[in-house]
Amino acid sequence: MTPISSSSRPFLNRRLAEFGTTIFAEMSALAARTGAINLGQGFPDTDGPEEIREAAVRALRDGRGNQYPPGPGVPELRTAVAAHQERRYGLSFDPDTEVLVTAGATEAIAASLLALLEPGDEVVALEPYYDSYAACIAMAGGTRVPVTLRPHEGTFRLDLDELRDAVTDRTRLLLLNTPHNPTGTVLTRDELAAIAELAVERDLLVVTDEVYEHLVFDTAEHIPLASFPGMRERTVTIGSAGKTYSFTGWKVGWITAVPALVTAVRSAKQYLTYVASGPFQYAIAEALALPDSYFDAYREDMRAKRDLLAAGLEGAGFGVYRPAGTYFVTTDIRPLGESDGFAFCRGLPERAGVVAVPNAVFYDHREAGAPFVRFAFCKRTSVLEEAVRRLKTLAG
Repeated sequence: MTPISSSSRPFLNRRLAEFGTTIFAEMSALAARTGAINLGQGFPDTDGPEEIREAAVRALRDGRGNQYPPGPGVPELRTAVAAHQERRYGLSFDPDTEVLVTAGATEAIAASLLALLEPGDEVVALEPYYDSYAACIAMAGGTRVPVTLRPHEGTFRLDLDELRDAVTDRTRLLLLNTPHNPTGTVLTRDELAAIAELAVERDLLVVTDEVYEHLVFDTAEHIPLASFPGMRERTVTIGSAGKTYSFTGWKVGWITAVPALVTAVRSAKQYLTYVASGPFQYAIAEALALPDSYFDAYREDMRAKRDLLAAGLEGAGFGVYRPAGTYFVTTDIRPLGESDGFAFCRGLPERAGVVAVPNAVFYDHREAGAPFVRFAFCKRTSVLEEAVRRLKTLAG
């Protein structure tokens, strides 16, 4: 039955009218329908460490987290997050006042933007960007101002002059992501220093999504923006367990920031999920204390998978941008005689039995992203090898 409205207004809030079903849902459904290998959506096809999964089971059995956990997160996890930031980056945070646990990084982004923006505030974000950024800015009533990362010598680079020119008197906040999804760019120390100087000079808040902090390769280095002069008091740093420990379904994320910013974000967060993932919070507290050998082995495993898929894509005729971080490879389909990423991705399951995602969905300037396609390599080696075998048919 067609719903009947008493007015001519659409049912969907106009702020969200431009956002339909996510591309991930569309492409995952296409993979299921065709039996294609799904390298579109960024979730691992194996679970993370067995001892961490058992820690969650133990918490369930012991009755820890089965009822509402504390609003800011369980003390064990907040303490573990603070210890992680201190051990890794020399950043000291009070677990009681400067750490907030969220339902994954996605809620952390939404709560931060809802808390910190007023309608009409401008948000400068690096394009292409994860699709929830645009939706969350819209829900908060903000205006997004994209600064495009552009291809340059085998990678995607930020133009600092373009970033500076994008900031106006209406700019409230910079929304950054490094390591960057989908391009795999890792902002350098010099780039971060310039961003920090700009934020201080123009008195801007910064929300920085660092969920891929442990997935940097080769000579790249992840450096939290909050560690630069003048940035601790104006930066909300977002972390997540899903990408680091391969438990994406647990939805455990967090922010670290000064007390005033944490209080603001918590004010919005408490009316979203209120709390979530109780038993899993205890397990992630143990995960954050894993030795460096875990993080080193995880990074090396992903680097090998990156190299396997990147080489296979090159062999299939794609132009390949080998990522310095994350678990995604961005490719250029123009060497294959193609230019429309949407059409290419919708046809790829039938042509080669593989699913990918068109990067254009991550752009406001759709034409800038039209020829680029993203593949995920966070899959079993055997799956990647089969995907590479299938994709080689594109090269004839």
